[in-house]
Amino acid sequence: MGDPIEGGRPIIWTIWYVAVFLIIMMALYDFSKLSKTRMKRVALVGTVVGVVFFSSVKGYYVYTAGLRIEERGVELLDYKPFQQDSNLAKLDAPASFKIGSDVPRLDGATALYPLYAAFVEATYPSGNYDPYRPDASRVVSTTTGEAYDRLIYGQADIIFVAGPSDRQIAAAERTDVKFNMTPIGREAFIFFVHEDNPVDSLELEEIQQIYAGDIRNWKEVGGKDDSIRAFQRPEGSGSQTALQRMMGERELMDAPVEDVPEGMGGIIEQAAVYQNHKNAIGFSFRFYASEMITEHDIKLLQVNGVAPTVETIADGTYPITSEFYAITTEERYEQYKPFLDWMTSEEGQALVEQTGYVPLAKD
Repeated sequence: MGDPIEGGRPIIWTIWYVAVFLIIMMALYDFSKLSKTRMKRVALVGTVVGVVFFSSVKGYYVYTAGLRIEERGVELLDYKPFQQDSNLAKLDAPASFKIGSDVPRLDGATALYPLYAAFVEATYPSGNYDPYRPDASRVVSTTTGEAYDRLIYGQADIIFVAGPSDRQIAAAERTDVKFNMTPIGREAFIFFVHEDNPVDSLELEEIQQIYAGDIRNWKEVGGKDDSIRAFQRPEGSGSQTALQRMMGERELMDAPVEDVPEGMGGIIEQAAVYQNHKNAIGFSFRFYASEMITEHDIKLLQVNGVAPTVETIADGTYPITSEFYAITTEERYEQYKPFLDWMTSEEGQALVEQTGYVPLAKD
């Protein structure tokens, strides 16, 4: 059975339009002319139409919910510091650096939370650091875009993220804030498809052509004769910024959109959330896609024939790698420099590696 998508529009809306049409026709029809037997038949048909419609709506949303791979598709409490049975990396001995009474407020990307939560457990005083409570906790994860905003407006002291987008740099400049970016590890920017997609590898040039809208069918890159549904991420997210950087001078095509229900029975159009249909392609960072998301039927693509692994990131053979950062403001850099220096020390880099990221190259 094929995916319930036709030209980017779900079949569910076709069913919806048909149902509305039938309801209107039934409302306009003069049923007083019908016999009791025919009235019963009409009522039965109406009931069947209603059941089919509502079952289709429910079934569609259950189906698509199972295909979605969202940034909050992980439970951060599994990595919360200072709790039993957490999934955090740990040092073999107490850290040589400890935070005193001046506890920095940390924020960052979902994918990097397991790393900086490990930093917290190694160096912070024991406490309750709830990742979902920016109003009460000093260590949270609000995702990349909001973390940058919170740093700019003085609500966070250090954020753990990929490099800033042009818009985030401009937002900082408007408030006279300058970023001080300390590289603390390396990561691969990856692309993934449904595990049943026969395509295993794409050239970097082909990926750029796909996201520029120049390649639109999988058969053009060795796959089946099926349109390519190339999903994107929200503006300001770390992975969307990485995509924009990867495109270079090429213009990025508009993101796919979907129709969603609105209050009062209306329908609005908005950017589509990634859904793992068999013609889809999406992108993320290797650690998040391979370690934090494990329940979706995706496979990571090779790029230029090279798979994204710890080894190929470390030796530079995977072609799309970049550093990630602990970022503070220039104004507060000296205040937090000892902590930042520790992150790049042997102990900090050991936690980077044990978490599953690639540590910085040794001089």
